[in-house]
Amino acid sequence: MMNIIRIPVLEDNYIFVLHDPDTNEGAVVDPAVAKPVLDCLESLGAKLVAIFNTHHHLDHVGGNKELIEAFPDAVVYGGKEDRGRIPRQQVFLEEGDQVEFSGKKGKVFFVPGHTRAHIAYYFAPTKDDDKGDLFCGDTLFAGGCGRLFEGTPAQMVDSLDKFRTLPDDTRVWCAHEYTLSNLKFAITVDGNNLYLLDRYEEVRIARSQDKPTIPSLIGIEKKTNPFMRWDSESVKLAMGFEQPERVFAKLRGMKDNF
Repeated sequence: MMNIIRIPVLEDNYIFVLHDPDTNEGAVVDPAVAKPVLDCLESLGAKLVAIFNTHHHLDHVGGNKELIEAFPDAVVYGGKEDRGRIPRQQVFLEEGDQVEFSGKKGKVFFVPGHTRAHIAYYFAPTKDDDKGDLFCGDTLFAGGCGRLFEGTPAQMVDSLDKFRTLPDDTRVWCAHEYTLSNLKFAITVDGNNLYLLDRYEEVRIARSQDKPTIPSLIGIEKKTNPFMRWDSESVKLAMGFEQPERVFAKLRGMKDNF
């Protein structure tokens, strides 16, 4: 069994601590800072065995050094293309590689766009009534996607398309609480989407009560996130293009200036 503990840090980041209660081992995804992770592990009485980084940005790797000093046997994972950019990285992952934690195998997706080296981890369900878990860093957000700092629109379309192949009930553990602002933008380009309008109201109420909106679900994103809907007629019409990369490029440019 793999329990997932969501820790809000900084202004809008989430760190995810994974805990196996049977072995009392822990792993962490994108530790922006170390102290909340150390506090969480201490409260669980758990030993950190792995750090899973999605990319090199400081608000995803800032806690690596201190965590490894506290747990020197823990292994730091990251993308092969991030060599030299992730502190204490020991394992250099490529598309199709696997990681393991709590008896579950995590498939690695190479998803450039936000950065040139970004990866994501997908832990498939292990029981018929279980859900899979996608740790996607800053590639996919609830209602949005990451800015293109080092990649191209075509790369990001290809990266997000990989996520669209996952089961609809896959939980999406993205690294920021951007959902409300993302959906406000989404309505400006896909405002006749009834699923989107309902989702916006649900999120608006949740955030007014300071409740998190993460995790989302792949099925929700496919229905409401314009960055997962570049081939829908409504989004293509709003952007004035047919080609996926041109639809996406205009959409991303509009969001950057929203």
